[in-house]
Amino acid sequence: MNVILAPDSYKDALPARDAARAMAEGIRRAGPKMQLDECPMGDGGEGTLDALLAATGAERLDQEVHDALGRSCRAAWGWQPETRTAYIELAEASGLQRLAPAERTALHSTTRGVGELILAALERGAQRLLLMLGGSATNDAGAGMLQALGARLLDAAGQPLPPGGAALARLARLELDGLDPRLASLAVETAVDVDNPLLGPRGASAVFGPQKGAMPDEVATLDAALGRFADCTAAALGEDHRELPGAGAAGGMGFAARTFLGAELRPGIELVMDQVGFEARLAAADLVITGEGQLDGQSLAGKTPIGIARCARAHGVPVVVLAGRLGEGWQVAHAEGVTAAFALADGPMGLEEALERCAELLTARAENIARLFLVAGSVKAAAPLVGD
Repeated sequence: MNVILAPDSYKDALPARDAARAMAEGIRRAGPKMQLDECPMGDGGEGTLDALLAATGAERLDQEVHDALGRSCRAAWGWQPETRTAYIELAEASGLQRLAPAERTALHSTTRGVGELILAALERGAQRLLLMLGGSATNDAGAGMLQALGARLLDAAGQPLPPGGAALARLARLELDGLDPRLASLAVETAVDVDNPLLGPRGASAVFGPQKGAMPDEVATLDAALGRFADCTAAALGEDHRELPGAGAAGGMGFAARTFLGAELRPGIELVMDQVGFEARLAAADLVITGEGQLDGQSLAGKTPIGIARCARAHGVPVVVLAGRLGEGWQVAHAEGVTAAFALADGPMGLEEALERCAELLTARAENIARLFLVAGSVKAAAPLVGD
């Protein structure tokens, strides 16, 4: 029996690679001779870089940049010299995980560090960039990234705007002549894990701003500021991508990537599956086990388990999801190719205990699933043919 282990990360508990190892331990307990393909995955959010580096063998580099609050930090990125491809994960520089809850400020956080990572890639001679969005602490629609890359965002007095999305309300003029000229020959693909537009009730500020520290009145302020940015951008460039699905990803970074970098926005899980050769791996698979922190009705917007299930369904391979939590509406996953889904908890427990025991619980669930499939295979093999 051949099993692909393709989990995403379990937020605040396990990176995808460790999650795959925990699953593998459980399956080996049930069937030591089972063939396992550990294939950690990601959908563009935190941990996707690690999954891609593991799959592609790209070199892991690190660069001193500025975090979402403008403090110096070290951020990892990937480099494939043979193909001159750079792998950049926004969360490494401007991620929410770098900030304590009390530090989160959607009004003033910046994507400057992402621009600094892109500059490092250009210095290496990058001709292709895979930019992974998700897990951001920012809501500046990529303004900080643009400033790091040489653009000038000016107020009515001709002064540069300070960091953060709120400052975009004062934007009067965009000066793009200073953008690094090497960007013109950089082919950019952007991995997004949501399909939200830039503005409105489903936009970056309304949907994701609160988890980045925005209060209700601040959400309205940010949405208006991003609207001002979109208006100025449309006036300067003659194109408007505010309604593009995924434009609202990572606080509007999807909008900036498409508008200023000419990026193709793709569901992150599809991009990662391409990079790891997932369809080819399915050819030998009897079962796929995937999972992440939560499976719910919103997972259809581009989350890892659903992308895996849709691909596996086309090849007739069953998929089991191990989720930290099964949220409201998770049952819709069955129609997308998920054979079965299970929550990890083995009894009443608080969040802290669940996070601490994540690896242990994954191992136990994977073992039980393997035992069930082994028995099912034995029963099928022993069943008499019709007419015997």
